Amino acid sequence: MYEYAIAWEWLAFAARWFHVVTAIAWIGSSFYFIALDLGLVKRPHLPPGAYGEEWQVHGGGFYHIQKYLVAPATMPEHLTWFKYESYFTWLSGFLMLCIVYYGGANLFLIDRHVLDVSVPVAILISLASLAGGWIVYDLLCKSPLGSNTWGLMAVLYVVLVFMAWGYTHLFTGRAAFLHLGAFTATIMSANVFMIIIPNQKIVVADLIAGRTPDPEYGRIAKQRSLHNNYLTLPVIFFMLSNHYPLAFGTAFNWIIAALVFLMGVTIRHWFNTTHARKGRPTWTWIVTFVLFILVIWLSTVPKMLTGEKEANAVAPAFQQFASDAHFPAVKQMISTRCSMCHAAEPAFEGIARPPKDVMLENDAEIAMHAREIYIQAGRSHAMPPGNVTEVTPEERKLLVAWFESSVGEKDQ
Repeated sequence: MYEYAIAWEWLAFAARWFHVVTAIAWIGSSFYFIALDLGLVKRPHLPPGAYGEEWQVHGGGFYHIQKYLVAPATMPEHLTWFKYESYFTWLSGFLMLCIVYYGGANLFLIDRHVLDVSVPVAILISLASLAGGWIVYDLLCKSPLGSNTWGLMAVLYVVLVFMAWGYTHLFTGRAAFLHLGAFTATIMSANVFMIIIPNQKIVVADLIAGRTPDPEYGRIAKQRSLHNNYLTLPVIFFMLSNHYPLAFGTAFNWIIAALVFLMGVTIRHWFNTTHARKGRPTWTWIVTFVLFILVIWLSTVPKMLTGEKEANAVAPAFQQFASDAHFPAVKQMISTRCSMCHAAEPAFEGIARPPKDVMLENDAEIAMHAREIYIQAGRSHAMPPGNVTEVTPEERKLLVAWFESSVGEKDQ
């Protein structure tokens, strides 16, 4: 069982690596085509049906690019589709969700002081929220409101803020932010899979059949692409946030999420306006800076204002770690080597908040993080960084013996 923990850790690493690679490919191509589209110039010599053109230089050569707003007169011999980047980004992200949050639901997904549910129920809530989010979004886009692009985006913002609030009342703070990113990414990838690519295939089929394509398909795809454009940066923030507890580990985390969506809009507006050669709206950076300062303040509001309470009882799911014979020695070792950083008020110079928001001050906290302690400080030397507290080889062996003994007892 303890070797399973090592294998599971490497599986999570492999899935994360795959996810990052595919996300780079998707976001990179998306940002490129947005910049290209906004930079197109209309010139009189363009062929019939061409909307605009742009000259670019890269890799020692020049590129002459033309865009047809609906479709060219005839079908080109070779056509490159940009879709698999989106599909594999979502699939690899969902794989990570399964490995980290569904596989480790008792630790990473469920906070029984927020909502006391079983693991299957928590997973069903997660899956239903992702599927339901797409359904609600798609219905809004297809409703009469869909004809008003900016009105629709305002309503979508309200939906996203509601989901931010809702997720923080269902899961751990870390899982809430991750799910908000997954919720948004599901909408973005489904836009590609359900709307943009099918609409483009209809246009291609019309060209092959000799019919004139309906420009409405292009308009709809363009609207969904615009939504994806403004949602990309917040998704990246939420995916990275699990490494930064100052973002998710506060009672005001859902307000922080709401502000992050606004920052995504202001940043992308600057780039979109600049690429469209309509000036450089510096006010967007001023607004972004103010919003970010507000986020920092919200993340450091004293706990006395939030009403946060400590939980010292060991949850049943982690009871075997607290009841193991090695636990008293482990607790003593952790209080000596780890708790100066992993405390509500860290004593180590330069650390204002416990790393990863992991606190190891009582039985419940130590037992809950047994697997991470085993991986980070037992089977590897990742913790403490640079071995600043001089953990001895014997102490690391103690951590290994504690975890493996606890897991072994559970299996028996």
